[in-house]
Amino acid sequence: MKIGLLGGAFNPPHNGHLMIAQQVLDFTDMEEVWFLPNYGQLPPKPVASVSDRLAMTKLLVLPHTHVSVLEIDHKLDGDTINLLPHLPPDHEFSFIIGSDQLATFHLWGRWEELLQKMPFLVFPRYGFPNEPVYPNMRVVSNEALIGTNISSTKIRARIHKGVSIEQFVPLEVSKYVDDHHLYR
Repeated sequence: MKIGLLGGAFNPPHNGHLMIAQQVLDFTDMEEVWFLPNYGQLPPKPVASVSDRLAMTKLLVLPHTHVSVLEIDHKLDGDTINLLPHLPPDHEFSFIIGSDQLATFHLWGRWEELLQKMPFLVFPRYGFPNEPVYPNMRVVSNEALIGTNISSTKIRARIHKGVSIEQFVPLEVSKYVDDHHLYR
């Protein structure tokens, strides 16, 4: 099976993650998308607890998607190259990144080796160029593709200001954030 890995902090997960996953399924040959919340952060940054981020990520509901706990179970440091030995060998994987990651991709740990070992799908992000594109990367494109600038950073800023997030995250994620007093 061809699987797209959509990794990140999911701090919190939002409708942009769902939009990316759906469009990767629609416009590429991926048969599933796995949401892959990370355990560690490189570079380190303050995030909600792993248990909260995982619980919220499990609230992302979309056919042909799955939440993977590979990084969490193996307590990985957030360096994508360290994930590769833990991927099930019976699938073909591609890693999904937003175009906002391209300008700093050369700073990822062992990035050249990573590109040799796994293809990357680049999803266009509003306000960020689709370049540079390195070998073994391809930009997801289609005339019906819908971009967004929804981000976890903007969601957290809205929460901090006391502004509604209900149009930008699944209702269950909004409720979880409220019930657990996250990002205040």
